[in-house]
Amino acid sequence: MIHDVVAFIGRNAIWAGPIIFAVSFGESFAFLSLLIPGTAIMIAAGAFIPSGTLSAWPLLIGCIAGATAGDAISYWLGWHYGHLVEQVWPFTRHPELLARGYAFFGRHGGKSVFIGRFFGPFRAVVPLIAGISKMPPLRFWIANTSSALVWAPALLLPGVLTATFVHTLHIGKRMEWLLLAAAVVVIVGSLWAMKKSRFFSRYMQL
Repeated sequence: MIHDVVAFIGRNAIWAGPIIFAVSFGESFAFLSLLIPGTAIMIAAGAFIPSGTLSAWPLLIGCIAGATAGDAISYWLGWHYGHLVEQVWPFTRHPELLARGYAFFGRHGGKSVFIGRFFGPFRAVVPLIAGISKMPPLRFWIANTSSALVWAPALLLPGVLTATFVHTLHIGKRMEWLLLAAAVVVIVGSLWAMKKSRFFSRYMQL
């Protein structure tokens, strides 16, 4: 799936912004985040920027808008439906997601919306809990938009830097693509490993 989406984006620049919007939205929306490999797709998309295959602005705008919208709708659902959302997948199957989210929100309060953006298991859950907890809308929107403005370039940057480095090697297009693909695998694998690290595990208990 990841390869197909990234390849399509690379061949169809006009669709890059809308697709990244959808991916970012899914990554940030409480009821889709477990299904969307958004981090890997957005890192890989960033690798198209240095060559000029894709423009940075549509990717950034799509990523920021999608992340903001995903959190906002999660917050709205939590605000209006309260604890009823706990009876909907994925929380019926993974109730620990909400339990950890409640603990994280209880410890960090409104800051958790900003902080949680950068931690996969909390990214989509915390805005939902913020809505259930009736976090003031203005505070939520400040945390939501400011975190999206930081998160989007942070996701695209690894791909940009990797592609820039590979292009300087002058090893031919075929080898460039092989190295880029390998680099994306390493970056995504490192993020996954970080999630399993003691550092990340400590946050999961908050």
